[in-house]
Amino acid sequence: MRAFDPAAAGPLSDVRVVDLSRLVAGNMLSAYLADFGADVIKVEREGAGDDLRNWREAGWDIYWKVYGRNKRSLVLDLKSDEGLTTLKKLLRHSQILIENFVPGGLEKMGLAPDVLLALNPALVIVRVSGWGQTGPYSHKPGFGTLVEAMSGFAHLNGYPDKPPALPPLALADMIAGVYGAAGVLTALRAAEKHGTGQVIDLSLFEPIFSVISSEAAKFQVTGEPTMRSGNQSAHTAPRNIYACSDGKYVAMSGSMQSMAMRILDAIGRPELKTDARFATNDARVRNKDELDGIIGAFIGGRTQEENLAIFEAAAVTVGPVCSVADLMAHPFITGREAIVHVEDRDLGSLPMHNIVPRLSVTPGTFRYPAPRVGEHTREILDEIDRLPDARDASGPDRLV
Repeated sequence: MRAFDPAAAGPLSDVRVVDLSRLVAGNMLSAYLADFGADVIKVEREGAGDDLRNWREAGWDIYWKVYGRNKRSLVLDLKSDEGLTTLKKLLRHSQILIENFVPGGLEKMGLAPDVLLALNPALVIVRVSGWGQTGPYSHKPGFGTLVEAMSGFAHLNGYPDKPPALPPLALADMIAGVYGAAGVLTALRAAEKHGTGQVIDLSLFEPIFSVISSEAAKFQVTGEPTMRSGNQSAHTAPRNIYACSDGKYVAMSGSMQSMAMRILDAIGRPELKTDARFATNDARVRNKDELDGIIGAFIGGRTQEENLAIFEAAAVTVGPVCSVADLMAHPFITGREAIVHVEDRDLGSLPMHNIVPRLSVTPGTFRYPAPRVGEHTREILDEIDRLPDARDASGPDRLV
């Protein structure tokens, strides 16, 4: 079991993050920074705290325990003058602010970016919203569900004879969080070089659209939107999930010509390599249902273990379809330590993803378990009291 070490340091140990966000995207962003040593101060409401705490499983705030790790919790009443004064003092000595109010929310609090940058010219302000700070939808609230629908993702996801399908996870938020972390590190680099902060306008829409934006170019060229194709691909074949004789499944991709040819050899049908229906990728895509029928019949007559052995021996890109239950005992997961069990004061230990990505010289660390609401309020307020009232020329002071 992995123990938390509050004394551990990471490459971002000199960075202070004030996180005013709620739910997923902001928490994903600040979790990345916290994993690599940033002092993430989660500012929460008294009692309820971050709404992510309400996503519970079997009575436990599982999502918060995972994405709240390595953070400290500070309760402030941001509707009071005292709370705003404390926040401003903290921001004068911080490098990053994350917020996800509906656009205009900071301004209503008297914390418009120009006010904040006057307090701290090097501050990086991340503004997370559904649709961005500008444009005709900027005034609208936007959850990931709406973005996943409007971005084109749901239209592409699912089967052609079924309705569009939303992802079973907060996909738009998670992608935005990762983009946000990249944006923060870029802005920090600019602040180091020029001493100036800036605003990062991070919508949920644009990051998820960026991963399917080739569809816009394709539409211009073909005049036709890509339709749902289930587990098949509109661009390469074979590519699918196939049922095995034991009720399990394997996934296979022949996205390179040489790989597709190996698959045909592995199923004992080398003559198909010169068959006009399957000899080229374009031909295979046109005839992918027939090709899937041939491959599926071969796989369907064997267990998952037998299929994996056959295709792996032929150096074919194949893998099992795993549930989380399968993953917990999978040799890849255990050998790679992709899942780590960390100490948990409620449950004893809790499995969660390891720190991503892996840095060879300055790796991330597990420093704190996800905090209870306001757990560090007294500690942080004492630290804030020791900060100078005016930011000196050497830059933000480190809380100690």
